[in-house]
Amino acid sequence: MSAPRPDVPALPVTFRPTLTRVVLLSVGLAMFLVITVIALMLERLNPGERITFIFVAALFLGVLALLSRPRVTADDTGVTVVNITRTRRLAWEEILRVNLRSGDPWVFLDLSDGTSMPALGIQPGMAKEQAIRDARALRALTESRSTAGDDTP
Repeated sequence: MSAPRPDVPALPVTFRPTLTRVVLLSVGLAMFLVITVIALMLERLNPGERITFIFVAALFLGVLALLSRPRVTADDTGVTVVNITRTRRLAWEEILRVNLRSGDPWVFLDLSDGTSMPALGIQPGMAKEQAIRDARALRALTESRSTAGDDTP
C-alpha cells in the first residue's frame, strides 16, 4: 500500500463556491426584507397586494437559494454532484477526467459513458484561485481513486 499523496485531501470533502453562495443568500434575504417592509409600509395597498409583494419577494429569495445550491461532495465510495435542480451520484470509476479550462464557467467531469457533466460546485466566477485549487484537489482524488483498485505496480 502506497502512502497518500500530499495534494489529495482527506475524505469526505465538499467543494462549493462559498463567496458566491454568501453573496446570493445575502442579496436574497436583503431583497426579501426590503420588499416586505415596503409592502407593509405602503398604506395604499390592500391586503391582496401586500401578499403579492411578499410572495414575489419570497420567489426571488427562492430562486437565489436555488442558485446557491451547487456543491460537489467526495467520499470513499464516490462523488455526489449537486447542481441547481439535479443531484447525481457517481462512483469513482465513472469519472475519467476533471476539466477546468481557461474560460470555463465551471468544472466539467468526463464520464466513462462518453458524456461530460458540469459540476457547478466548482466555479471560478468570484474566487478563481479557490476554484483552481478545488479542481486540482478533485482531479487528484479522482486519479488516486481510479488507480486505487489497480493491481499493477
